[in-house]
Amino acid sequence: MKKIVSVLLCLVMVLTLCVSCASAETAGLKVALCVAETLGDLGFYDSANEGLKRLEADYGVVGSVVECKSDASMYQVALVEAAETSDVVVAVGWQFWDGLCAVAPEMPETKFIFVDNGLDGVGDNLLSIVYAENQGSFLAGYIAMKLSANNTVGVIGGENSDTINNFVVGYKQGALYANPEGKVLDPIYTDDYEAPDKGKEAALSLYSQGADVVYQVAGKTGLGVFEAAQEQGKYAIGVDSDQKYVNPDVIITSMMKKVGDSVYTVIADYIQNGNFAGGTIWEADMSTGLVGLGFGDDTMPQQVSDELKAEVEALAQKIIAGEIVVESTR
Repeated sequence: MKKIVSVLLCLVMVLTLCVSCASAETAGLKVALCVAETLGDLGFYDSANEGLKRLEADYGVVGSVVECKSDASMYQVALVEAAETSDVVVAVGWQFWDGLCAVAPEMPETKFIFVDNGLDGVGDNLLSIVYAENQGSFLAGYIAMKLSANNTVGVIGGENSDTINNFVVGYKQGALYANPEGKVLDPIYTDDYEAPDKGKEAALSLYSQGADVVYQVAGKTGLGVFEAAQEQGKYAIGVDSDQKYVNPDVIITSMMKKVGDSVYTVIADYIQNGNFAGGTIWEADMSTGLVGLGFGDDTMPQQVSDELKAEVEALAQKIIAGEIVVESTR
């Protein structure tokens, strides 16, 4: 049976961590970040890297980054090479699943963190982090439909997988919660996380079908969605990080999975207290503050009114309380 760890260390605890308390045993801790594709997505991977940089600044962690560039032959090799020279290896992306199953048991002295997927029974040196992206996507879908003049919205995924579809089902449920008579177009899957041109083409297709808000769940490919929204005078929704700054005029909100904060929290706790919940799956839902929405800052145009933001906050509290159960593919 999977051992699910409730996230008790939330952002408030992160901010109150005492940097000066780092133990001598973990001073200069070597942490390798392995990403399945490349940095520069302004979301998922860049968020993880931002967490690593904060660890370097706050705790003197010695960080390194390996970009696998979607090369399947690299995934296991990257893990092995990183583990040989690092104390902690953070694997970001479902693509590392098989590699971690093979490598983690053979390298018990290295601690592994698997971001965005849950592996059970692999070893006490592996901690998995999964996110309730369906919950945040519910709120994104609610906003999308509320702002849609055509009562029609769309979504673009990087691939047709359980993880990506966890965003999709939440988004659809939230949109139809806002307007049961509205329409959520069939998702378009680009089968590529590194191709903005494909994201733009997919978005143009959805806009041509009547959608006036499109949610991108496609990494760097999704940056092309913002270009299409700008050209068509439509709206878009960002993902993983607060992406509004990329184009404040068309990005109405972003569904955030705070990957950097979660990586920072786990490793900071290990540095400070020697705690590492290996052999468990850490489930970050909306109650932790690690899943939610971003709206940029006050200098940016706010297409979402204060009244609608208040509605969304009330829905978030209902989700946290279990009054609204969001569908999931996990």
